[in-house]
Amino acid sequence: MTRPAPANSAENPWPVRAVATRVAKWIDRLGAVWVEGQLTQINLRPNARTVFMVLRDPAADMSLTVMCSADLVAAAPVKLAEGIQVVVCGKPTFYTGRGTFSLRVSEIRAVGIGELLARIDRLRRLLDAEGLFDPRLKRPIPFLPGTVGLITGRASAAERDVTTVAAARWPAVRFAVRNTAVQGPTAVPQIIEALRALDADPEVEVIVVARGGGSVEDLLPFSDETLCRAIAACRTPVVSAVGHEPDNPLCDLVADLRAATPTDAAKKIVPDTAAEQALIDDLRRRSAQALRNWVSREERALAQLRSRPVLADPLSALSARAEEIHRARSALRRDVTRLVAVEADRIGHLAARLATLGPAATLARGYAVVQTVSASGPAAVLRAVDEAPAGTRLRIRVSDGAVAATSEGPTDGR
Repeated sequence: MTRPAPANSAENPWPVRAVATRVAKWIDRLGAVWVEGQLTQINLRPNARTVFMVLRDPAADMSLTVMCSADLVAAAPVKLAEGIQVVVCGKPTFYTGRGTFSLRVSEIRAVGIGELLARIDRLRRLLDAEGLFDPRLKRPIPFLPGTVGLITGRASAAERDVTTVAAARWPAVRFAVRNTAVQGPTAVPQIIEALRALDADPEVEVIVVARGGGSVEDLLPFSDETLCRAIAACRTPVVSAVGHEPDNPLCDLVADLRAATPTDAAKKIVPDTAAEQALIDDLRRRSAQALRNWVSREERALAQLRSRPVLADPLSALSARAEEIHRARSALRRDVTRLVAVEADRIGHLAARLATLGPAATLARGYAVVQTVSASGPAAVLRAVDEAPAGTRLRIRVSDGAVAATSEGPTDGR
């Protein structure tokens, strides 16, 4: 009966060969697997029977060492080069002598254009569903940025087009250029690193990602999911100027502004000095004309006001009213005088009648008024002889005064 091996512990460690052998056995159980990735390194030596390559995941910083026969590389459906997307079938292998892991490839297939476009379309729908293409998230491009960040290839036509056209339009523009790979396996990490550096620079107000035209494989890094998410995470507005007019990588949809070409991007990030000067001249001309029109309109309004009678001869109304007042005063004076004369005549007639009918006139004709004077009461007019017995004190009023008398009693004479 075989006794079981003692358990692994600090007191009973396994030797390196035992660990390597066990790992090799576990990996050997995986069998053949299909793997997709991007070739980033091909080590093809003359007369060598084995070719070593590196297969990288374009969406993550991970890679595998791949080896295959030279005949398999020569018989590949497309010429293998760095940056190409491939699907390989291989068997995972762990080499116990060096403790390394690799993939022994037995078949290589190139990813077709149709498959690449289908994958880009699936990624586009995914990012769209997450809202990365929402127009409400687009940040406005500053009218006149102080410093423009430019990410492009070294000494590329895109860099020349952007800087030359922008400087011709606005000579004071400044650029912070970051040269990176714009195709191949190293393009995405370099562009993301430059993007983050420019986004962290407080002087950079807009970032331009520029590249000339190319095939779908050449522009594939600009449809990378990691790069698209990095653009969406930027706080600085990003302008995408990748390829030509028909090209439409996913970074165009994520960026805040899409330019058809690098030249078009230069026209969109800075204004044209000549056009702005012409606009200013036109605005000055229009404002001056508007001011002159306003002055002319006000002058006509003042002339119309001054031509009105009330302003042309302001005293005419007062003169007309003065004449009316003079006529009214004359009529009033005439009416008052006539009224006073009529009333004076009426009063004269009444006075004459009163004088005629009054006691004074009667007394003047020789009549007298006799009153009895009583010590205990007021004087009373004597109306009968019986009211004046002998000894009654009398007061006789004539036309020019009154005399006192004493009654001697009634007499028989008439």
